[in-house]
Amino acid sequence: MTSVRQLFGQTGVYGLGTVLPRFLNYLLTPLYTYLFTNPAEYGINAEVYAYISFLNIIFTYGMETSYFRFSNQLNDTKKVFDNALSLIILSTVIFSCVLFAFSGTIVAVLKYQNILFIYWTIGIIASDALLSIPFAYLRQEQKAMRFSLLKMINVLINVVLNLFFFLVCKGSYDEGKQSIFSTIYEPSIGIGYSFLSNLLANVVSLFLLFPVWKKFQFQIDIDLSKKILLYALPLLVVGLAGMINETFDRIILKYLLPASVAQYAQGVYGACYKISILMSLFIQAYRYAAEPIFFKAFKENDSKVIYAKTTDIFIAFALVIWLGTVLNLPVLQYFIGPSYRVGLKVVPVLLTANLFLGIYFNFSFWYKLTGQTQIGAYITMMGAIITLAINFAFVPEYAYVASAWATFAAYFTMMMMAYLLGQKYYKIKYPISKIVFNIFLVVIIFILSNQFNFSSHVLKIIVNNIFLILFVLYIAWRYKIHLIYRNFYYNKK
Repeated sequence: MTSVRQLFGQTGVYGLGTVLPRFLNYLLTPLYTYLFTNPAEYGINAEVYAYISFLNIIFTYGMETSYFRFSNQLNDTKKVFDNALSLIILSTVIFSCVLFAFSGTIVAVLKYQNILFIYWTIGIIASDALLSIPFAYLRQEQKAMRFSLLKMINVLINVVLNLFFFLVCKGSYDEGKQSIFSTIYEPSIGIGYSFLSNLLANVVSLFLLFPVWKKFQFQIDIDLSKKILLYALPLLVVGLAGMINETFDRIILKYLLPASVAQYAQGVYGACYKISILMSLFIQAYRYAAEPIFFKAFKENDSKVIYAKTTDIFIAFALVIWLGTVLNLPVLQYFIGPSYRVGLKVVPVLLTANLFLGIYFNFSFWYKLTGQTQIGAYITMMGAIITLAINFAFVPEYAYVASAWATFAAYFTMMMMAYLLGQKYYKIKYPISKIVFNIFLVVIIFILSNQFNFSSHVLKIIVNNIFLILFVLYIAWRYKIHLIYRNFYYNKK
């Protein structure tokens, strides 16, 4: 089980480069929601980043996963790297030019006051695309520490620039001080400085990845490109459908609700979505570590045992995060400003939906391993249909509450479809009884915690965390986590 230990060991390392930096990035949410007390202002940020997430899929069109697959399948990994990055550069230039050409129309349709929002957003998307393959190269070469350090630097620059623009420059402007800082801040840009900060951080990252870029030589091999694109294009559909499930709700609220409340609802929903941060970050760190390792483990005789074991342990960790978040929601609510807490009721729903998404990642990896990416497209398209149907049917009456339940329903359906189809096309014997028991135990703890009505707010939090600690101890005992990490440590030595 070396691959299992390696996976969770590298998940911890990637956590330094993804979870910790993105956690710092998410700490900007309190900054935004406390400074911009009108949720409609923050709603612009939530909407723009929803578009960025969506367009990132188009700009990268499954190339990262394709790079991992063909790097492990072909002997000439340098050729795969050059070809994949060359395709990304070429498509990024074309897509960016198209967006710039229509930037005036885009800003008019979105009803933004400043076209700089669009220019900076295009820059973010293009730079994200150009960073994707160099960062994937570091993952493929298992240079997790370098990957993590560069990710950390990117986010730290972003955070520092946000603090500079909003606390120093905006603070000086609001106080009426005549200084160089107050002249930098332009009120019409407002929340838009968050986009400029992101773009500048990405530009620095492109320079810091120069050692990887030095290895690159622009070349497009027609035969290899055909193979890569045939494998990647279904993943593009998967990615687009996945982004519909993940971000479409924050976009569609603007068009399904009255104009007087639409941007407000986007702001509230976007802020409450951020409270499910730990689950999302854990899934991302796990995914970064899992993709290259899963492809390599595919060649091993006990690969299916490895996949079953890692899925089981992943779900156990995810349940700890779920329970820790919902039991501490009375404290975590202060993560967002008072104006946004009206939407806290959707947090448990969104947290559960993200849990389903993490399980889906594990249950669905078989179609990437076997090259049946079209099946993944069908699954995520079904999720997208559910997302669209529920949002269009219920958002006009229930607003963002309907969006949360749409996400829940879509990810649950995708998880079940991935499991059932996987048992047909690539059967893996998951320890379902153990997984179900763990979930049952979490549900019981959650129900019990809600049965106690304490007069003291502090006492309730203490009792909730006693429940949490007991569950963590149970998970540690059942999975012998200390042995996993002890073995990983000695193997590294």
